[in-house]
Amino acid sequence: MRYLTSGETHGEALTAIIEGLPSNLPVDVNFINSELRRRQGGYGRGGRMAIEQDTIHILSGVREGKTIGSPLSLMILNRDFENWKDKELKVITRPRPGHADLSGAIKYNQRDMRNILERASARETAARVAVGSIAKTLLNMLDIKVKSSVLEIGGIRDENERIKAIDKAKKEGDTLGGIIEVIIEGVPVGLGSHVQWDRKLDAILAYHIMSVQAIKAVEIGLGFESAKKPGSIVHDGIYYDGEFLRATNNAGGIEGGISNGMPIIARAAMKPIPTLKKPLKSVDINTKEQFEAAYERSDVTAVEAASVVLESVCAWVIADECMKKFGGDSIEEILNNYKMYKKYIKEF
Repeated sequence: MRYLTSGETHGEALTAIIEGLPSNLPVDVNFINSELRRRQGGYGRGGRMAIEQDTIHILSGVREGKTIGSPLSLMILNRDFENWKDKELKVITRPRPGHADLSGAIKYNQRDMRNILERASARETAARVAVGSIAKTLLNMLDIKVKSSVLEIGGIRDENERIKAIDKAKKEGDTLGGIIEVIIEGVPVGLGSHVQWDRKLDAILAYHIMSVQAIKAVEIGLGFESAKKPGSIVHDGIYYDGEFLRATNNAGGIEGGISNGMPIIARAAMKPIPTLKKPLKSVDINTKEQFEAAYERSDVTAVEAASVVLESVCAWVIADECMKKFGGDSIEEILNNYKMYKKYIKEF
């Protein structure tokens, strides 16, 4: 399967096209919209969330509530577009440190960096959450569940203390990042492969996780901690109880680039949002004089929202790998293939 997204943060709409979905997959608009609402939530979000009430519009690929095998087209209207379309927008020439502004302007030869930041914005992730909700629907039919949790915000694990830290950062005009954990349960043995570097499941997951705006690091299972401990502690002992199991799950459900039947565990580090009310120093790209960087309306933190986005991209990876492994043209064919594979594993 594959998908593309398009649209800018203050453009008319965000869109996505998914190709390769099986036919007869149920598409629940209410479920997609509930996932979009989850993405808009979280303590520390900015004023944009009070404007947008994201809802999905299905343009093609679905009839009578089920996919028909052709490309699925999705659209999310930007309500804030009406507030911007008739404005004469000020040209942005002062790049924000930590954002795509300057690098994008140089790469694409744009003297107005609004042409960069509009697409680089994390608003794009609304489309990816919509795509991810379709992937979750497919996984649900295979009894595979994807969930996430916020482990830290601003280095703080206690939820009440995190709220205080967010309030403090808001008062000071600052922003906060955090750490997110995604757990995928019910994944069978055998997704991914050891035979080529670009087929390794952990590599594919890391690639998709790192593609999410503001994510700067990713680890699978024990991750960085595995470098600090001896192999006798790091590696997971194997035992048999009607099936092959692991005594621990330090590998995070993946060994040799292949899922091993244990829950897949991935963690990601999200940097603080680069748009600051107390902006850092920057340089005007026209005059080359030093100024304070431009400020655009922004969140104090969006770690909770990012956790929903990470669920979505991870769900897509697992759904895509399931299609490669159990693929068919209809959901009925996939379910039959999956049932036979589960029987094969049980009898191995």
